[in-house]
Amino acid sequence: MSDDPKTLVSTTWLASHLNDPDLRVIDASWYLPDMNRDGKAEYAASHIPGARYFDIDEISDTRSELPHMVPPVEKFMSRMRAMGVGDGHQVVVYDGAGLFSAARVWWLFRLMGKTDVAVLDGGFPKWTAEGHPTEDMPPILRDRHMTVSVQNHLVKDVTQVAAAAKLADHEIVDARSPGRFKGEEPEPREGLRSGHIPGSKNVHYRRMLNDDGTMKTPPELKQVFEAARVDLDKPVITSCGSGVTAAILSLALERMGHRRHSLYDGSWSEWGMYGDLRVETG
Repeated sequence: MSDDPKTLVSTTWLASHLNDPDLRVIDASWYLPDMNRDGKAEYAASHIPGARYFDIDEISDTRSELPHMVPPVEKFMSRMRAMGVGDGHQVVVYDGAGLFSAARVWWLFRLMGKTDVAVLDGGFPKWTAEGHPTEDMPPILRDRHMTVSVQNHLVKDVTQVAAAAKLADHEIVDARSPGRFKGEEPEPREGLRSGHIPGSKNVHYRRMLNDDGTMKTPPELKQVFEAARVDLDKPVITSCGSGVTAAILSLALERMGHRRHSLYDGSWSEWGMYGDLRVETG
């Protein structure tokens, strides 16, 4: 793969830059309930040297009834400052699944106007498989000032997504499994209807990845989107269950050079909850 400190870097790249004074490594491990894993506990037991833990559920808008929605700007800034992550830093985000929740944090940084941020390709499993160092001690943190410039075009709310579905002027691409997309599998969250946003296309996030959890090449990614009949001449809105795996599609689109993409933050947790929003199945 070609390393790009604004999207995706290899374990080799990270190993060679690990001691750079302006590098900040973030462990963004987060799991669905049925995965039976605890990201925070795994971080405490073992992580990449110097890594800080980013709690996706806590660094969110806790006033919302929806899970881990985008945090208020002030909260994001204060949490990053406390973690010693700020202006002038190159950030590398990873997770314990390979490439799962790290893309969500990459997208959050992008939303806040930070572009010097990349996901670690293959994540912690690849890092440890290759024998790179780990530690169990949290790093010593020093406050670092952070300025934020919110890029509102990167996020969509339910009203904007409903309009896009009606006008068909965007491609809405759903990262959930084909079974959930078609309404054949139950939703993991109680009280949600089954199915998908009318007119949306299904590109399961796993199809972005190789067997080892690394991301496919840009030409391969493009083939996956095209096979799902996604018109890449249109702007794309990515969606999923709760806005986490949608960010994997956003990262893939960015890797492909498709710059007109945004993420539906509420995703199916919101759309599936409201009876007055139309749902398609099959």
